[in-house]
Amino acid sequence: MEASTDIARLIEIMAALRDPQTGCPWDVVQTFETIVPYTIEEAYEVADAIERKDPDDLCDELGDLLLQVVFHARMAEEQGLFSFGDVVEAITKKMIRRHPHVFARSEADTPGAVKLQWDEIKQQEKVERAARRAARADATGAPVEDFRAGHLGSVQRSFPALTEALKLQERAAKVGFDWSEPAPILDKIEEEIGELREALAEGRPDKVKDELGDLIFALVNIGRHVKAEPEQALRGTNTKFRRRFSYIEKGLQASGETLEGASLERMEALWQAAKATSGMRG
Repeated sequence: MEASTDIARLIEIMAALRDPQTGCPWDVVQTFETIVPYTIEEAYEVADAIERKDPDDLCDELGDLLLQVVFHARMAEEQGLFSFGDVVEAITKKMIRRHPHVFARSEADTPGAVKLQWDEIKQQEKVERAARRAARADATGAPVEDFRAGHLGSVQRSFPALTEALKLQERAAKVGFDWSEPAPILDKIEEEIGELREALAEGRPDKVKDELGDLIFALVNIGRHVKAEPEQALRGTNTKFRRRFSYIEKGLQASGETLEGASLERMEALWQAAKATSGMRG
């Protein structure tokens, strides 16, 4: 197997990786759900390469993101759902349909007119998509959840989880589904911590995951009430963690030690020293 500029080669490689007998043991056991975090991560890395204005990294990261598309399409094909070709056909149809001013006759000749036309076409697509969902539900007998309907429907599922949680809470608060002050939320956080402890004690991974999600949701809520935007608050903590860990690493290097060889107690002592250092407090 050799590299190629032809997308067909990448599709062949993914098929080989997913082969139950001769494929990669890691790739073979993956599912849509287990791959989702990698898909999101690759999209962020594309954005990071653009922000850093690094064309070499951008080329590489776009390839990684493309691999995610091929990976999902391959898993779907194995289940008889759709293939990579169907994905390509769907997006090409969409682009042609949404740009009649380019690919057909249309009087939309200004940015404003194009935007209005785009919105109208998207609305028509939503109606068609809803009809397909209803038909699928009738065929399978299983209800299909439509998260775009109802009062919370305007909150995009494509948002990062922290942002989605914040916007769901803000939207619910508009109709009075909200605490009036932070104190009860702190009680809720304590309650969720207790439930997480129970799940850990029971050794139930699915319940642990569920309770952890509830705890994070409650933490987002307290952030909203005290006007501390959760994403920015967490970014600040991430930056602080980077600085303090770098302090540990440099401290060990100065003593001729390594991260791998240092004990947890030694690293904790340096961590506390970093906390006491100006600019790393908090």
